[in-house]
Parts: sequence; C-alpha cells; structure tokens
Amino acid sequence: MWRLIKAVFFLTLLAAASLIAYAYVGPIFFPADFAPPSEQINTPVVLETN
Repeated sequence: MWRLIKAVFFLTLLAAASLIAYAYVGPIFFPADFAPPSEQINTPVVLETN
C-alpha cells in the first residue's frame, strides 16, 4: 500500500512540474496556442439613468 501512495505522490509532482514547464516553455514552441484572439468585437451598451 505504501508503494502505491508513493507512486501517486510522485506522479502528482511530475504532473505539476510538467504543467509549470509547459506554461513557461509553451509560448516559445507553440506560439499559436498562447496567442489571444485577434478580432475586435464592438457591442453597443445602453445605460439607464435615474
């Protein structure tokens, strides 16, 4: 049972480290995935006054 707990803990740490590495290195290798949408959206807003 202890080996299973250690394995789950190790895999959790590995997944967290991988996610952090992807956040830092991802924009360098996959810039299209991290780019914001490039279209402008205009929506009229009507404000009511009292």
